[in-house]
Amino acid sequence: MSDIKRIETGQRMSQAVIHNGIVYLAGQVGEPGASVTDQTKTVLAQIDRLLAEAGTDKTRILTAQVWMADMADFAEMNAVWDGWVAPGHAPARATGESALATPDYKVEIIVVAAQ
Repeated sequence: MSDIKRIETGQRMSQAVIHNGIVYLAGQVGEPGASVTDQTKTVLAQIDRLLAEAGTDKTRILTAQVWMADMADFAEMNAVWDGWVAPGHAPARATGESALATPDYKVEIIVVAAQ
């Protein structure tokens, strides 16, 4: 039986779960009410931090799901994403529009990475 390691576990959820060398992150969101640019920067910094705690980094991301409250903000989010993603290490990615947990959230990103 493989061990399961949880990072920043609360009553409802963990921010990261590691199993069999795969790191699953919870959806990361930025500061409510901030701009799409600022929320995306915060989200990506949180992803970097959690991946580091799990013993990996953004070059090992396998998949990313990006949820936007409004697809009209797609280009603004991508401007930040494109400057962050490691050259030659772009993950498989999907982006969709959805109502997020509160109307103040504009971007939520979920990633899965290899350790």
